[in-house]
Amino acid sequence: MHELGIVYEIAKTVENVVEQNGLSRVEAIILQIGELSTVIPKYIRDCYPAAVDGTMLEETELKIEILPGNARCSDCGKIYNVIKNRGLCPDCGGREREILSGREFMIKEIVAC
Repeated sequence: MHELGIVYEIAKTVENVVEQNGLSRVEAIILQIGELSTVIPKYIRDCYPAAVDGTMLEETELKIEILPGNARCSDCGKIYNVIKNRGLCPDCGGREREILSGREFMIKEIVAC
């Protein structure tokens, strides 16, 4: 499970931002995770308490936004969700596609007081 290491890096990054900007407290961290990324949101949520235990982020809420895994069919141009359509274009059944979104993983926002 590589998510624990990812959560430690998120905590370190947020702590650096807090220090650099002279913030006193963080209320929430908002992450964006794409449906097609290799990061599993449930594991991120599960690892978060252990990763921030004893740090200034211990009382911080973690929010996760899931970004859809969308693609454009190379055959007909239809834009569709890869997961919901099991990788096949719902219009023509084509398998060839260009991924448009869903591989993202980022800290979207640090909500501070």
